[in-house]
Amino acid sequence: MGGWTQHNGQAIALPLANVDTDQLIPARFMSVPRADGYGNFLLHDLRRDAQGTLRSDLPLNAHSGASVLVAGRNFGSGSSREAAVYALVDAGFHAVIAPSFGDIFASNAVNNGLLPARIEDAACEALLAQLGAGMLPVTVDLHASTIAINGTILTFALEESWRIKLINGWDDIDLTQQYTPDISRYKDNRSQTASWAWPAAAD
Repeated sequence: MGGWTQHNGQAIALPLANVDTDQLIPARFMSVPRADGYGNFLLHDLRRDAQGTLRSDLPLNAHSGASVLVAGRNFGSGSSREAAVYALVDAGFHAVIAPSFGDIFASNAVNNGLLPARIEDAACEALLAQLGAGMLPVTVDLHASTIAINGTILTFALEESWRIKLINGWDDIDLTQQYTPDISRYKDNRSQTASWAWPAAAD
């Protein structure tokens, strides 16, 4: 997975709160191999009618090429399914902007290169109003923690360890491996100062 520092794309609105992971990708699609791509399943039941036809009244269906999604509070709540993030990434999204996120969803997002950018409620409502049913050019800067859209610059909240992971394209294992020398030094010191804590060597 490649890292990134700045993304230039198109933002689109999903003015809904409490969009959960089952809405992001219904469970019945999770048996599909990831190699086949999950993008077509993103928000499947919201975007399609009972016959499976794409609804014409949704911005996500009316416009193609969006890479930044602006949504309401508590985005990605519900189950821990990582496939919800896969669906967004496979559909071409680099960032989701919302006032709050499900904790596990946000962690999964960062581990897959997707930015969960938290902004204030009022700023989000204003941004959703600006977008309406259309798209606007947007620039997201990880170093500065800023979103530039339609002449407005917003600051988003992001844990520093998550910023590092996104910039470098790391997951949790990659991040931990950066501390290998420190871990080795601790292990060597601990084996000397607390020999009783270590299993006896095999004969």
